[in-house]
Amino acid sequence: MNQLAQCLSSLANDEGYNATHLPGVGVFKASESREREPLCYSQGIFIVAQGAKRVFLEQQVYEYNPENYLVLTLPIPAECETRVSPGEPLLSLLIDIDLSLLHPLVRLFDEHNQALATSEGGIESRSLYVCPVSEVFAATVMRLANCLHSPLKSAALGRGLVQELLFLILCSEHAAPLFALARHNTHLARLERAMKYMHEHYDETLDVERLATLANMSPSTFHRNFRQMTASSPIQYLKKLRLSRARELLQDQGLRVKQAAAMVGYESPTQFSREFKRYFGLTAQACALGGAISPKSSWSHA
Repeated sequence: MNQLAQCLSSLANDEGYNATHLPGVGVFKASESREREPLCYSQGIFIVAQGAKRVFLEQQVYEYNPENYLVLTLPIPAECETRVSPGEPLLSLLIDIDLSLLHPLVRLFDEHNQALATSEGGIESRSLYVCPVSEVFAATVMRLANCLHSPLKSAALGRGLVQELLFLILCSEHAAPLFALARHNTHLARLERAMKYMHEHYDETLDVERLATLANMSPSTFHRNFRQMTASSPIQYLKKLRLSRARELLQDQGLRVKQAAAMVGYESPTQFSREFKRYFGLTAQACALGGAISPKSSWSHA
């Protein structure tokens, strides 16, 4: 992982998220420690080469570091703590879960009778988990990181190496949630479809009945499974999504508070300001004036 940190360091010129030559793969850099704070995680695989992070979701704590990688099968709002040693910034490789790569792999596991035995109410209901980094996994990550320096190698080898990583993750004993994501009729996969709609239409009026229909569930079943997966009700999730998007608009685009509130679906600026302060611990106006330093995207990359 020391070699991986050196490799990623040359790819991470900026604080926060750094895109690479391979779509869906980026490098995250944080030079300072951050106390526990609200953060919305995207769906993906998070591999730390240097430093450490902790994710707090209800009563559970998930730590990912050079010894453990994190897998998120659903985008979730949680709380995050970042730990960085002086002169050694946190460096991590972020990989989107490409369903076009995941689906054929899971079909192959099924054809060869190698898929994990899962149950709808069991371990597959988790939206995130950590898994130890094996030597084989670390070697594949290193090959992927090396190819990211070259546009040609990224185009020629990148997707194949991401697929290899997905294969190794599916081989782990913790991979039941990832299998569930790739199977169309599981609760997790159906919730993922509803969440995708929420992310695309968060600025509109959304009700639980409509979302439940998208997930092919009754409203009560949808609400129960949604809370189980994300530790939030659908309405709470939508509120956190809107507030996180608003923080991006305030910090990155310099919008006024009323403009940001309207763009994320709030009809009342007063209600928006009240909920923003309750969630982030500072006023929206202070955030717009640079009162807090956060990653470039509070949702997409962590």
